Amino acid sequence: MIFGRSERGKPPVEPVTLKILVAGGFGVGKTTLVGAVSEIRPLRTEEYLTEAGRPVDDITGVEAKHTTTVAMDFGRITLREDLVLYLFGTPGQERFWFMWDELSEGALGAVVLADTRRLEDCFAAIDYFERRSIPFIVGVNCFEGSIRYPEEDVRRALDLDDDVPVVLCDARDKLSVRDVLIGVVQHAMDFGSERRQTVTT
Repeated sequence: MIFGRSERGKPPVEPVTLKILVAGGFGVGKTTLVGAVSEIRPLRTEEYLTEAGRPVDDITGVEAKHTTTVAMDFGRITLREDLVLYLFGTPGQERFWFMWDELSEGALGAVVLADTRRLEDCFAAIDYFERRSIPFIVGVNCFEGSIRYPEEDVRRALDLDDDVPVVLCDARDKLSVRDVLIGVVQHAMDFGSERRQTVTT
């Protein structure tokens, strides 16, 4: 059992634990994001890309990538003493999408990581979360050398609802990723509140 830090003389606080998914296309930076912010050594299930997978793995735009996540990435971050996030990075390749149903069980919300050079790669994740009413935000990973588009341009290109947040981020930077995760939690809380109001009216 995990307990948060407490002030001297006060009993330890048992934190609320929340599950957040990190999804998106192949090579978009999901493993990097989880590793950048995790306070524990992240669990990774990466395997080397092989010649056998070349016909089904589209590496256009990410030719330097040599490994791929085949099951999940896992990390943990304590946002405050009473709130801990468990992060589950989903595999990006279509042949591993069968893992998504298992990983999404009990998730509070999700980050759909996007690369503006390959925006179409995150349509599957957006569709998945929309169909299952799992609140999500889109984090545009600002790769070096990539063109940075205004958030509204990205929103239009992805045909997102107005209430889906779009944020620019750097998956390598701990503070940037932390801000994205805080945004997911806040959006999920707002999403849940709106749904409760809809049900009661």
